[in-house]
Order: sequence, then structure tokens, then C-alpha cells
Amino acid sequence: MLTRIAIGFLNHLLSGEDWASRRLKDFTGQTVNVMLGTLVLPLEITADGLFVAGDKNGTATVNITLPADTATRVLTDKASLLSAAQISGSAELAECLGFIFRNLRWDSESDLARLVGDIAARRLVAGGKQAFQWQRRQAQNLALNVAEYFTEENPTIARRQDISAYCADVDSLRDPLERVEKRIASLERTQI
Repeated sequence: MLTRIAIGFLNHLLSGEDWASRRLKDFTGQTVNVMLGTLVLPLEITADGLFVAGDKNGTATVNITLPADTATRVLTDKASLLSAAQISGSAELAECLGFIFRNLRWDSESDLARLVGDIAARRLVAGGKQAFQWQRRQAQNLALNVAEYFTEENPTIARRQDISAYCADVDSLRDPLERVEKRIASLERTQI
């Protein structure tokens, strides 16, 4: 069921972007395995430049292994997701897929407009973006507050300034210590 939903969403995005489907048509019949942990999504490219469920046991032309923090990257930094993914197989197909996935965008406002109309869709999408930005700001504020608590109020984590000061102190003691070690070594040599 998850495979069907993922393929349906990918095909919906591809059908909205003719350039993407045209690029995929050159790879008709080739297969791609997208792996996230134990989840494997086998995809086969059709003559229309879309995807259908592929054979799980077959040999894929390209294997894409997504990092464990894929869900977080999708929400926070989509650009880093493709650079963190491990890709093996046909370089030509991998490059094509990379270009498509970097440039493929979902026009959620257009899809929503079919259900509720243009004006309502625009306002809903704008409201959703504002709500998402608010959630992200709140998560960042929470993380900063937790970090401040553990560095200032209940110091279980060293502050950056303290670590820098410690490193500077160690560096400033290194030269005098080397001079003392040399002096001791020369005194030991003179006593022998």
C-alpha cells in the first residue's frame, strides 16, 4: 500500500512537469530501488516517463540508499537529502534522477485550487507556510533554550567559550613545559 501511495505521488509530480517525464522516457524499462532502512521501494520507468512498481527481487539499474534522518531532512533541508543519499549503479540514470529530484516541485496550491477554488487555495497555502515557519521557529527556540539550560543553569555541557579558553590555556603551557622537559633531560645527561 505504501508503495502504491509513493508511486502515485511521484507520478502526480511527474505528470505536472513535462520536462521530467521526457527525460525519464530515455530510460524506459530500467529499474530503481529506493531504500530507507529495511524499506525498499522498487520502481520501473515506463514508456510514458512515469513509474510503476518494479520487481523487488530483480537487479536494479540504480540503487538509492537514503540516510536514516530522511524525514528530518525533508522538513528542514531538502537540498542536503540528495547529497547524503548513497547512489550506485548506472551513472547516466543516476544523474538524470538527481536532476529531476532536485528540480521537481509540487504545486500544492494548484492541486488544492481544484478542491476549494483559487483564492481559498492561495490563502490556505499561505497560512500553511506561516504555520510551518512558526513551528520551525518554536523548535529552534526550544533547542536554544535546552542548550542554554545545559550550558548555563545546569552546566553539564561545556560552552564554546570555555572550550576555547581551555584550548588556549593548554597551548600557552605547551612551550614552557617543553623547555622544562629539555632542561630536565640536559640535567640528567650531565649527571651521568
